[in-house]
Amino acid sequence: MYGVILANQQICISSVERNAISHCSPQTKKGFCPCGFPESRRSMPRVLSRTKARYRRINALLKEESLRKSDGRSLLAEEFEFKPSFDEYLKAMESVKSVREKRRSHNSSGLDDSLSREPEADQPNVKGEKLDGDSSREIASSIGKDGLSRDGMRKRGHKLESKEGRADGKGKREVQGDIAIKKKQILNKDSKARGTKASIVVLGSRDITKDDKLIDLRRKGGFENSKVPNKLRKDERVEKSSDDKINRRSATLMKSTRALNYKKDDEYFGEERAAFRTLDEFSDIVDKPKVSRMEMEDRIQKLAKWLNGADIDMPEWMFSKIMRSAKIKFCDYSVLRVIQILGKLGNWRRVLQVIEWLQMRERFKSNKLRHIYTAALDVLGKARRPVEALNLFHLMQNQMSTYPDLVAYRSIAVTLGQAGHMKELFDVIDTMRSPPKKKLKTMTLVKWDPQLEPDIIVYNAVLNACVKRKQWEGAFWVLQQLKQHGQHPSSITYGLVMEVMFACEKYNLVHELFRKVQRSCIPNALTYKVLVNTLWREGKTDEAVLAVQEMEKRGIVGSAALYYDLARCLCSAGRCQESLRLVEKICKVANKPLVVTYTGLIQACLEARNIESGSFIFKQMEEYCSPNLVTCNIMLKAYLDHGMFEEAKQLFSRMLDDANHIKSKSDYKFRVIPDTYTFNTILDACFEGKRWDDLQFVYQKMLQHGHHFNEKRHLRIVLDSSRARQYGLLETTWNHLVQADRLLPLPLIKERFCLMLEKDDYPAALSCLINHAASESQGFSRISWLKLFKHNAHRIRGESLVGLMHDAALHLASEDSSSVVLQTLLMSCKEFLRVK
Repeated sequence: MYGVILANQQICISSVERNAISHCSPQTKKGFCPCGFPESRRSMPRVLSRTKARYRRINALLKEESLRKSDGRSLLAEEFEFKPSFDEYLKAMESVKSVREKRRSHNSSGLDDSLSREPEADQPNVKGEKLDGDSSREIASSIGKDGLSRDGMRKRGHKLESKEGRADGKGKREVQGDIAIKKKQILNKDSKARGTKASIVVLGSRDITKDDKLIDLRRKGGFENSKVPNKLRKDERVEKSSDDKINRRSATLMKSTRALNYKKDDEYFGEERAAFRTLDEFSDIVDKPKVSRMEMEDRIQKLAKWLNGADIDMPEWMFSKIMRSAKIKFCDYSVLRVIQILGKLGNWRRVLQVIEWLQMRERFKSNKLRHIYTAALDVLGKARRPVEALNLFHLMQNQMSTYPDLVAYRSIAVTLGQAGHMKELFDVIDTMRSPPKKKLKTMTLVKWDPQLEPDIIVYNAVLNACVKRKQWEGAFWVLQQLKQHGQHPSSITYGLVMEVMFACEKYNLVHELFRKVQRSCIPNALTYKVLVNTLWREGKTDEAVLAVQEMEKRGIVGSAALYYDLARCLCSAGRCQESLRLVEKICKVANKPLVVTYTGLIQACLEARNIESGSFIFKQMEEYCSPNLVTCNIMLKAYLDHGMFEEAKQLFSRMLDDANHIKSKSDYKFRVIPDTYTFNTILDACFEGKRWDDLQFVYQKMLQHGHHFNEKRHLRIVLDSSRARQYGLLETTWNHLVQADRLLPLPLIKERFCLMLEKDDYPAALSCLINHAASESQGFSRISWLKLFKHNAHRIRGESLVGLMHDAALHLASEDSSSVVLQTLLMSCKEFLRVK
């Protein structure tokens, strides 16, 4: 084999100029041999001596100067660099696997035999020389076994040595001495058979012989490359064969020792790399079915519903448990879907909790984190939460992966504009035009420029804020900015500008802008809506109707808001029949329920103080849809304000009857139950009309329906009715508060005390103070008692006070602990009687 290598090297050397060959200096680049061949990349400590000997022999074939290119690299290194193809690599992998399988089959018999056999008799080699038994058997087996050539044996030796290198340090130390002894024995026997002295290399040490002197002479240039002695070449081949036998024997000994250290012989050889195993041989692969998109969407829907129904104050560990129990892969798509579903449900608090949970998860690696934050901004905007949206927007500016883009700027601008936050909106525009305040790592995006210019959507958001703030100057600022940046205002922009002028009650500017829109572009439904409202405010109902007819002739489809405003305009003018005919057009383009439309028409009639038109529309409404609670409360309030108590009483009775027939949740769609506003409205009407019987009836129904006594709302009615000799509300309220174990108001205690004293029921009067006045002792001072007796002098007689003092004295004498309230009462009664 080395003869072939030397022949190839001589051919390569003869093809270049001889004067370019030089001996490599000691400063040769690490990783290359002196002739330019790259060193092996594997770690092979056992072949180190053989490699050095090979380098010395190849050096003898070179002149004092090596071939070098102009950039300092070696031509031979480039020519002999090993670059295997992918097919060759696969063939090598398959050959390694086949060798290991054959080795495994012969392991139990061949390994034990190699350890137990004695050395055989010496046998002659190819040249007639005699070798010892181990050497001859090793050479024969290496040549004939598995049909491998000498190169294949060398590759096998390298692989065995690489396995040896992977063994632990303890095994190396145990076998190191045995390997050294075996090497010495083999070399001594080979040297006797050749009759020459070979260089012995044991553990990195070397004894110099005459052959080494010849090698040194050749290294120094004593021989020409083309005139190497034949004897030297023969010695080199013999030395090479001895080196191969040493390495093969050392690998065999290491392999046998490692196999003996294991409890089972097949345990080591059964561990194969995953790269050499086929898919059928893997037993740990779990064949899980792929989750379909429909099933994944169902899981996401269930997770969103769980989160929506869970308590908002749940601990973090429980929230994480719910998120993991969904069995979904948290990627950009799944998180976006969860946020979108929660946004449709209106649960913006849970959306912020999901965002916070994602920030705490280090395992969640998102490629579209900016899109997730933008979706959360959209949810907060639809929920009318500008403060939370602005906080999230500031959080997005802290890192590059979430830094706002044009879509995020549009979202936060629309949210702030609808809320009327003018100052914050202009701050967002300044941030949009400025570089980031915080220095961000741009990574590979070198040309990343976050500075943007506001577009037409951002300017429209500014106009929305001007409508809320009623700042007409801001509208002209927007038009000026659009002109400076070369952007043409759209019909929507002109409509918003007209709406700003309408909010500021500048009706002449509205008409002027509308004429300008007609000259520049085609007006849309928004501009006509603002025009109709302006004509309605000016009292020009016919002009409003003509404007809508002109719009329809142009082929412009009116919006539901436009027809709704026109119908309300007609209702306020008393033209109810015409307004009801517009309901059909409203139903074609409306998204809101029909009951909302009818309620708005009724309210427009009532604002115009036209109760007859409102009552007519209310009756027409019952034929097409069921009135809701808002509609009934509006009509109830309208009946009472216009002195139609009987109509209000009938409507209230019908609502009570609907409450008695509620049996399932579906009944709530067709029946109306009175609420607190309903009871308070009818109570005020009964009290103002001195309808005591109706007042007592309504008050009892209110308590029966679960609406409790409200001190701020009902105390005045109860006290005034008691002073008007109507004691039913006072007794009902007293019993209700005592049963509910609620704290009794101080005026209610004094009122009942005076009532019992007026009836000469002294024990009941004292019980009001003893049982319920302990916590209100500061309200029963001497001055407060004197004021009470003075204001109720027409109700309280002197004999009643004397009887009260007698019972109070008896009660104090029977009690172990004196009552401060009763003592103050006795002193106040004596003082009042003395003054009286």
